[in-house]
Amino acid sequence: MAMGERVAEQSTRIGPYRVHGRLGEGGMGVVHLGLDRAGRAVAIKVLRPHVAHDPEARARLAREVSTLRRVRHPLVAEVLDADLEGPQPYLVTRFVPGSGLDAVVREHGALSAPQLLRLGLGLSSALGAIHAANVVHRDLKPGNVLVLDGDPVVIDFGIAHVADDIRLTSTGLVMGTPGYLSPEVIDGGRVTEATDWWGWAATLTFAASGRPPFGRGPMDVVIDRVRRGQADLDGVDERLRPLLAAALSADPARRPGHGEVLEALDRYASGEPATATLALLPGSTRVLPEALPAAPTAVRPAPVPAALAATAPPPYAAPIPSAAPPRTYVNAHGEPDVDPDVTPAGRRPMVVAGLLLALVAGALVAPVVCAAVVAALCVLARMVERNRFSLARRRYERGPRRSDAWVATVSSPWHLVRSVLVTALASIQPVLLGVATAFCVGLVLPMSDGSAHPASLPAVGAAAAIALLTAWWGPGGGSLRRGTSTTLRVLVPSRHRWTWALVLLVVAGGLAWTAVNAGEPLWWPVRHAPFGLLS
Repeated sequence: MAMGERVAEQSTRIGPYRVHGRLGEGGMGVVHLGLDRAGRAVAIKVLRPHVAHDPEARARLAREVSTLRRVRHPLVAEVLDADLEGPQPYLVTRFVPGSGLDAVVREHGALSAPQLLRLGLGLSSALGAIHAANVVHRDLKPGNVLVLDGDPVVIDFGIAHVADDIRLTSTGLVMGTPGYLSPEVIDGGRVTEATDWWGWAATLTFAASGRPPFGRGPMDVVIDRVRRGQADLDGVDERLRPLLAAALSADPARRPGHGEVLEALDRYASGEPATATLALLPGSTRVLPEALPAAPTAVRPAPVPAALAATAPPPYAAPIPSAAPPRTYVNAHGEPDVDPDVTPAGRRPMVVAGLLLALVAGALVAPVVCAAVVAALCVLARMVERNRFSLARRRYERGPRRSDAWVATVSSPWHLVRSVLVTALASIQPVLLGVATAFCVGLVLPMSDGSAHPASLPAVGAAAAIALLTAWWGPGGGSLRRGTSTTLRVLVPSRHRWTWALVLLVVAGGLAWTAVNAGEPLWWPVRHAPFGLLS
């Protein structure tokens, strides 16, 4: 054989497999179509350098593969072979000649009710087999689901997690799309079977609506919606919507399990609300069937997936989808909620309102001191947001690591500097509008002697209110709102939010009473009001 022919043959082989083309690429490697020695088609994933050059990552994947090869199910592209010790490490899985669910939805639009039911049953059956092998996929999303003859096939166990070995959650193994990474994966929490049911619900929501379940936009905004459990379920059948809302809860303990999902889908197939069989977990406030409209009577048969013929429920019918309902957001408990972009402070708007009133009242007593407190709070909120986003991005790109806390601590001074600069620039417009408001109110409400005093109590109060609202909703307010939301979630438990709101209102009332008794603001530590506001 000539030298050129030998080189060509080597370049078209990966181990004992002959390569016949490139199928695509993902976060962990490039996928090729290959043939084994018996001529059967396989998918060969060649690992990327960041994994291939990491001995610890190779050893970790080798431990996973030994478990993953136990998964056998017609709707799972199981791992067949692997070579993680050679110079070109690779994984071999069963080849599935289907199209990705994301591509199917982009080309043909959202799935019909029977198709959606078939997808939900197929994925739940596949997850049942995966979890029976004590494995958590943890990256279930439309791109990891292939549609073959109408049935879904789960692929890509490259970042699967063996449930009883928490050591497998580290270097380079968390790659994915932000809107399809569960809250616990983003925050480096414990990965369980509930993680996959979250991915199951996110995938079905995309298939039912044709849109990402947590919207589009900057990665930090999408991640924040995921962490707060605020999914966009517009376009999802109203009888299926509460089930998906419960499964997309930010709290894994509130998500339904395998049995609940199958029972709910069985009821949905028969034309009833899917949530009729969902048990109410402690503290849960999921939508009950009585709160939902009656199921439509127009039905059409939907075929039982061939691969599920032995395990599927009796022949079922599914409703013809009706017009898409108005856009509905739900919170982590499956309750109707408002657009997260409208109330970034989550479910604590009264606490935020009480804090704003307390700051306005504080400005009536000591404007300069209050301005310094507001500036410090703005810097703190923005630094919290920068720290949280930086940590989420690090875990998203590299996976959770033991050094995360150390890196977050070391990078805090840099985030503080950035927050100070951003706050200084973002304060220009609120300050200008506040000063203008003070002059306008001083002219409209002159003193008893007819003179205009822009530093009177009404003028200062109006100026403080306008400045605070501008800082909250104006340019640069997004990071301020998100940082405040994160801080309040930590400092103010949801069950105590009304108590905190009441305390802040009492503080605001006390400060206002003090200011009225004093008659005019105290401008300490300066001698006189700035900008020549006092004559």
